[in-house]
Amino acid sequence: MPAGLFAGATIAALFSAPFSTYGPSVIVNPPPDKIVIEIATVNGSGCPQGTAAVAVSPDNTAFTVTYSDYLAQVGLGSKPTDARKNCQLNLIVHVPQGFTYAIASADYRGYAQLENGATGAEKASYYFQGQSQTVPSIHNFKGAYADNWQATDQVDIASLVWAPCGEQRNFNINTELRVNAGTSDPSKSTSYMTMDSTDGNLNTIYHLAWKECPK
Repeated sequence: MPAGLFAGATIAALFSAPFSTYGPSVIVNPPPDKIVIEIATVNGSGCPQGTAAVAVSPDNTAFTVTYSDYLAQVGLGSKPTDARKNCQLNLIVHVPQGFTYAIASADYRGYAQLENGATGAEKASYYFQGQSQTVPSIHNFKGAYADNWQATDQVDIASLVWAPCGEQRNFNINTELRVNAGTSDPSKSTSYMTMDSTDGNLNTIYHLAWKECPK
């Protein structure tokens, strides 16, 4: 499988509304204590059981979700259900006492092979438990295309939405890949879109911003 597609989810618009009345005080450096992130549930055709994992960076500024079986395709050898793959992760985030966090940016990797006339799309949305699901960000691709792609989207400080202080709210990540044959001939070719890297896994990196909670 070709390697290294990098797509950023445009999450600035997703986090533009206020989320909590708990107004943390000032922005500080990452807390010295280690954060722990666990996968509570994982569901979807793009992330079968055992194909997703989470790791936290040593400096507590990011966490990485790794996938190993996330591929959407149409054409030769494909089933109708292969055209759309999705994944919903429900994460338990254990934050050091006295701190809260927000998602500051998101980076995605993968590869796209789209025949002339075919299209592909990557979609993502994010929300804390108890919050209404956000309107997904969408990245569209048109064939002919056969290459890595890369994008990173940053959330302005004023637009960040923070997890409530003193409450345990799970963090939800919804992603989707979709491929459409369009005007290409699926009886003679295959178009696909994958979240994949050189080692066969997708590394989706979510960068964290930190604040100190009120005393």
